Amino acid sequence: MRRWQGTGLDDMTEVGQQIDRAIVFGASGGIGSALVAELVARGIGTVFAAARTRPKDLPKGAIWVRFDIDDERTIAAAAQATGSMPLDCMIVASGVLSLEGEAGPERSYKQVESAAMARVLHLNTIGPALIAKHFLPLLPRDRRAVFAALSARVGSISDNRIGGWHSYRASKAALNMLVRNYAIELGRTHSQAISVALHPGTVDTALSEPFQSNLPDGQLTAPAEAARNMLGVLDGLSPEDSGSLFDWAGERVEF
Repeated sequence: MRRWQGTGLDDMTEVGQQIDRAIVFGASGGIGSALVAELVARGIGTVFAAARTRPKDLPKGAIWVRFDIDDERTIAAAAQATGSMPLDCMIVASGVLSLEGEAGPERSYKQVESAAMARVLHLNTIGPALIAKHFLPLLPRDRRAVFAALSARVGSISDNRIGGWHSYRASKAALNMLVRNYAIELGRTHSQAISVALHPGTVDTALSEPFQSNLPDGQLTAPAEAARNMLGVLDGLSPEDSGSLFDWAGERVEF
């Protein structure tokens, strides 16, 4: 798999040719805001930043689009707000690891609670599914286009060796299945479309903060670096890669 790794302005031509109009969901979060900033810095024609409220550090040139993952009507309205031109890059960067006020991911099946599990599944799986419902029809049919959702290595069933984190693992495993489903369905109508899940690594955000204390040196990644890594991976993908989970280094992770 080819990866784009340029860092200078002269190296951005290839990315500019592949992405003209992009949208990032969860643009007020640590990774989402970094993705918006990186897309704008690379000179992408139009960059939409989708979030419930206008991001505080919205880069100049980015366009805020309101959406609420708890209200499908706002997702449909956001799709209309992007205009009549197709979107050739969609990144879903919303999601949770643990709920605010909760003890954190379950370490045992004895800790599973119905309402908390349903909420995690809604935020990590159902929400992205509703985004796909309204936004996949906006992908162009005549050129390369990408739909990417932030997932996690712990959502891989085959890679699971230690168990635990039941709601989070289940929600990401389900998201991975949706990404595969979208790849199959898009392949029938959009021959150059790519649907993938991305594992960003452990990124220095509020989501990972409670779990950073025991990380080995060098394993924690800054949001800006994570954004560059993931966009580099996306740029190197082809339709043959559609339906898979890739980590931040461009390595395929088995489901």
